[in-house]
Formats: sequence, structure tokens, C-alpha cells
Amino acid sequence: MLKRELSLFQATAINMIDMVGIGPFVTAAFVAATMGSAVMALLAWTVGFLICLVDASVWSELGARMPQAGGSYVFLRESYGRDRWGRLMSFLFVWQTTFQAPLVVASAALGFMKYSTYLVGPLDGGVSRSCAAALVVLVTFLLYRRIGQIGRISVVLWFCVVATFLWIIGSGLLFGNVGMALTGSLTFADPETTLWSALAVASIPTMYSFLGYYNVCHLGAEVRNPERTIPASMYLSILGIGLLYLLYQTSLFSVLTSAEVASSDFVVSLFVDRLYGSTAAQVATALVLIVAVSSLFSLMLGYSRIPYAAARDGVFFRLFERLHPTENFPHVSLLILAGIGIVFTLTLTLDDTIKSIITMRVFTQFIAQAVGLVILRRNLGAAAMPWRMWFYPLPALLAIIAWLWVFSSVSAQKQLVGVIAPAAGAVAFLLLAAYRRTWPFTSAEDVSGKGA
Repeated sequence: MLKRELSLFQATAINMIDMVGIGPFVTAAFVAATMGSAVMALLAWTVGFLICLVDASVWSELGARMPQAGGSYVFLRESYGRDRWGRLMSFLFVWQTTFQAPLVVASAALGFMKYSTYLVGPLDGGVSRSCAAALVVLVTFLLYRRIGQIGRISVVLWFCVVATFLWIIGSGLLFGNVGMALTGSLTFADPETTLWSALAVASIPTMYSFLGYYNVCHLGAEVRNPERTIPASMYLSILGIGLLYLLYQTSLFSVLTSAEVASSDFVVSLFVDRLYGSTAAQVATALVLIVAVSSLFSLMLGYSRIPYAAARDGVFFRLFERLHPTENFPHVSLLILAGIGIVFTLTLTLDDTIKSIITMRVFTQFIAQAVGLVILRRNLGAAAMPWRMWFYPLPALLAIIAWLWVFSSVSAQKQLVGVIAPAAGAVAFLLLAAYRRTWPFTSAEDVSGKGA
């Protein structure tokens, strides 16, 4: 059995280091280039922040009601009915996780190597990818221990994350021109571009940078007082990181012009170099890389619990159910996730991974959960929910609309991936169900009996 050892502070720290990662450091340029001015870039980051707050209400209700290992897997299974549609929805989630989780791992490792070239200079493509794979191996080694030790490591990494942001924020506010960060216009380089369409495009990198606020839900079985800790840790994480992001962006634009931010691959390094010189810029770059490692650490921790939960229920391969004999964590799941992530780091680009991460999750996770919460509330009643969102069902409906809007901003090719992946998963589910003679290839009486 997994042990409940994570405190509110530790759970919040794990969420926050997962959220930050390399995202805000490599995506700031893309957002600035898309929005065209400092103040409009700040608006794009604010939109991402608000979407997270709305979506967190869905995660909070489900997480407080079902504090188990696996997060979304458990939410979908129980919301849609364990023996019928819940089997399909939870299978589709685990199906996409086997591809999407390693994509997240690969994006963090590839982003780390991209930023590290500021320190080591340009690297051969093969060398860079090999180093990214080695980074995944290192993080796996750090995670190969019990959850209590990991909680303490997470707090140390959290301090590194906060210290890095505070240095950048303090420097910009003290020595920059804040007024320059609050200027801009609604004009875009392409006359056909509207504010709505520009925000939709910019939502991809901003949401990529915010993802991870729900990581505590994947560790639900290892959290103390989960009915209170899970919602509180998510909102504290979003509010904390949202404030840091907005102040961070304000500081950047207080020192650098929007054109400089839009064209730089190493925006933090350029920022610090402008204020303190090249030596300080190298130190800042090193801190950014520590933050990236921290995020990789957190996301691999959370994702490794999902196949474990599915295997424990007999929905996934039994191999993933195995716990370490002495340290009591799902070590096989962790090792397989790391292995697939290494393959992706050796074969894909950073841009491919970021866009695929969003599109693959919209329907099988985010929207499916919001709809599932409505179904669960209808079946159980509001009184059965230990934590309840304000103004239900408005936040759930807004979350669905927001994710559809985010999905609409990617290219048709990436949208096709987001549709084909769950369709292929549904076919795989039906083939497996036919082989095992489980729902929908059983009668209602058989399903009922097996559910008992």
C-alpha cells in the first residue's frame, strides 16, 4: 500500500516545480512574437492563469472525492461508471498517457538542452539528444526512492524555483522601467489577425507553461488529509505561480523591448547580462536549468502513478502494478515511463512535443473530466462531494469552452492527432474487451455480477 506522507507544503511544492520547468523561459519569446507588444503578452499570460483557476475547480472536486493514485484515471473510471463507460474512458486516458507522459518528459529534457547551449555553445544534434536522454536517466535515479524522501527533495527544489524568479523579478522592478512593460497596442504584423485569434495561438505556450497544477491528484493516495490538501495545494500553486509569471514577464519587459524578447532564445540570460554582465548571466542560466530539472523530477513522479493505478485495477498490464520491495513505490511504471521518454528525446523536436502534449489531452482528459464531474454530481448529489466549487456548474462549463478554444488554436495536422489518438484507443479497447469478454461484449447481468 502507498503511504500518506506528503504534507500541504510538500504537495504544493511538487505542483509548483512541475508547473514551472523550462516552459516560461523558452515560451516567453513565442508569446511576445505572437502578441506583438509587452502589454498584450501580459494579457496572454493572464488568460492562461484564469483558465487554470477555472479548471482547478474541476480537479479539486474530483481529487477531494477520490484521493487515490492515478488522478484522472480514477476520476474517469468512477464518474462514467466503473463497469461500463468508465472502463472505456479510463482506458482512453491511460492509452493517451502512455504517449503523452513521455512527450512531457521529452519536452522538458529537450528544453533543458536548448537553454544549456548558452553555457556550452552549440551542440551537435546527436550529442544534444544524448545529453537529454542522460538527464532523464539522472532524474529517474533521484526518484528511485520512497515518497517521504522525495517530498523533502521537492521542497529543496522549490526553493531553487522561487529564488530564481525572485532574483529576476526584483532586478527588473528595481533597475528596469516598469512603464515600458505596460505599453503596447492591439495592432499585429498580419492585418488579418485579431486579438481573439492571437490569444488563441498564444494560449498553447502559456498553457504548456502552467500545466502541472493538478500533479497532486496523481499522488492522491500519498497525501495527508487529502480532502483539504488536494484543493488547497492546487489553488496555492496556481496563485503562486501565476503571480510569479506575471511579475516575471513585467520584469523582462521593463528591461528588454518586446522585439528583443520575441527574438531571443535565452531571454533570461539576455536580461541578466543587460543588468549585471556575462558572469551573472551564466549563473542565471544555471538556475534556469536547475528549475527545468526540478520540473522533470516532479512530472515523472506524478505520471508514474497513473499506469500503476490502472494495472492495480486490472485495466492495464500487470507489470505496472509492481512496487519496489523495500521503498514501496511503483518502480516498474517509473522505469518504463523513463524508457519511452528517452526514445522520444532521441527522435522528436521541442515544438512537436509541446503542441502534441496539448492536443492529445483536450478530449480524453480535460473535457472528459469536466463532463464526468457533471455526471457524478447528478448521480451522487452535491452533498457527497467533500469539496464543492462555487457557482456550480458554471466553472465546469467554462473549463470545457476554454479547452475547446485552446484546441482550436493549433494547426489542422495537430488537431487530427488529437482526434485520431482517442479513436485508435477506442479500437484497441474494443479489441481487448472482445478478447477478455468484458463490457461491451457481456450482458448487463454479467457486468453487474462482475462489478459486485
